Parts: sequence; structure tokens; C-alpha cells
Amino acid sequence: MTNHTPRVFSGIKPSGGLTLGNYLGAIKRFVDMQAQDFETIYCVVDLHAITVWQDPKELTDATREVAAGFLASGIDPSQSILFNQSQVSAHAELAWLFNCVARVGWMNRMTQFKDKAGKNAEQSSLGLYAYPSLMAADILLYHATHVPVGEDQKQHVELTRDIAAKFNHDFKAEGFFPQPEPIIEGPATRVMNLRDGTKKMSKSGESDMERINMTDDADKIAKKFKKAKTDPEPLPETLDGLKDRPEAKNLVDIYAGLSGLTNEQVITEYAGAGWGRFKPALADLAVEKLAPISEEMSRLMGDKAEIDRILGEGADKAEAIAQPILDQAYDITGFLRSRKR
Repeated sequence: MTNHTPRVFSGIKPSGGLTLGNYLGAIKRFVDMQAQDFETIYCVVDLHAITVWQDPKELTDATREVAAGFLASGIDPSQSILFNQSQVSAHAELAWLFNCVARVGWMNRMTQFKDKAGKNAEQSSLGLYAYPSLMAADILLYHATHVPVGEDQKQHVELTRDIAAKFNHDFKAEGFFPQPEPIIEGPATRVMNLRDGTKKMSKSGESDMERINMTDDADKIAKKFKKAKTDPEPLPETLDGLKDRPEAKNLVDIYAGLSGLTNEQVITEYAGAGWGRFKPALADLAVEKLAPISEEMSRLMGDKAEIDRILGEGADKAEAIAQPILDQAYDITGFLRSRKR
């Protein structure tokens, strides 16, 4: 069995702007893992974005904005590889190999396609249907061993494991592709809508008051939390008391995620408190943590050439890892490739 270097891979789509959900559910954890015993590779997954129509100019701007969000939050290009997916063509090449390994039945079970396509599945792009195969390629192209994801992405990592196992078995290449582990941890891995705690915070929600954008300034952040929907009851004495109180639970989760406390510690500190006490405290905490990120994102977006430089250098580093693994995959598959690259 091959021993693989402990390596993290994850990415974010550049579509619609970054929210607090992206920060707590992904980017903050990416920064935390950067200081651990892993090689860390983070990607702006722009190929995934075009599974639905994107205006080309807006896609370019959104790609830079996501990169700025990574950098402003603490991703250090000297410690982590940061790049955008389309600059490393090996992602698309390995995805095709995996399209020929993955089974249609596996794709038919993917709940996110059903959710996104809805009643118009026949009108959806083939890319939207097959993108879990590209996601598997993103991960396995770097022999990643760990993938920090939200709960809603766990199924895709499980599919990645199935594709890796089938490739290894079909081509008698035991251990070539690893079995990556999903990492789902933390108090706010799924941040919900500020106006409806039963719905996930979304970039595409109808009202801007539903979400905290990572580009919001201090005044907007404070206003949105102070106007967030709650219920009439004070905070309970125990976490069990948050059952069937989605808006209350969401705000407690967000406080815990921003503060570094556990949910239990937050409840202990604010047990019995009314919203007139808790929401201003949450607003102050959010401004303290998020406003500097917003300011730094604005500064970075004023220097697009620097963002492009960082992404380009990251792509070179990523390709140096990816290309030998892709070449081995081609050799294992039996392709004749005498042309020098």
C-alpha cells in the first residue's frame, strides 16, 4: 500500500460573491489547517462555476474576489498553494479519465444535482451532471488525503473514494490513488439564512439582509445581525433547549464559529439572556472579526495584477505536483504518450 504525503485540498466556486457561510464553513478552517502537519492546496474552482451560465467578465472578477477572500482571511502563499483551477489543465484531463471510470448510477444518486437541476434536469448542462467527477479529479490529482468540506459536500468525497477504489482495482494499481478523508468539524460548518434558519445562507438569496457578505463593511455587518430573525424566547440553559429553534441555533453557531468557543461555552455564557443582549454582542464580535477582512479584500481588489501574480505562481506550484501524477495515471491506463510535454 502506498504511503501518501498528508495533503489537504479544497476549493470554492467563484459565483455570486463570498458570504459568512464560506468563511466559517470553509476559509477559516483552511487557514487553521495551514498551521498543521499538512501540505495545503487551495483552489478557486472556476471550471465548476461554468456548470451554470456565468457572464465571462463577472467570472473573471469573481475569481479574483475569491482569491482576495482567501488572502485577506490569512491564507499565506508561502505556506499554502493558492491558484485557480483553469490554469492547471490536468484537472480537466483527469476528470475525463474519471468520467470513464465512474458509473451513471453513481451520478444519479448525487443529491446536489437533483437539488440544483430541480424540475428542469433535462435542460441542465452535462457539466452540472458530471461535475462530481471533476471534483474527484481536483482532489485525487494531488493525491490529497484530507478534504475539509461542509456536510452537504460529504457525498462528493464519498464518490471520490469510490472512483479512486475503482480506478485502482480496474487498472491493478493498488494504492495509487488514496482514499481521502472528509473533514467536517466545527460549530458552524453550515451557516443558515439570517431571515430563515431552515435555509442555508446563500449568495443568491432574494434579500441582501439574509446573508453577511465578506465584502460588507462594519456598519452593514452590525445592522444585519441586529435585524436578524429570532424568536420570543431567551437563550436556554442547555443546547437541548435550541431544538426546534433554528434561528436561535444559527446565531449561537455563528457566535461559536467566530469566537472559537464551543456551542456549549456560548450557551453557558449567555444562558437566560434575551436577544437585546445577545445580538449586539454577536454584532460586535462579527465586526471585530470580519471588518478587517472586508477592508483587506477591498485593498487587494485594487491591485488585480498582484492577485493574478499570486494565482499564477500558485498554478506553477500546483502543476509541479499534478502533472507527474496525471502522467502516471495515463501510463497506468495504457495510453501511448511518446511526445515530450
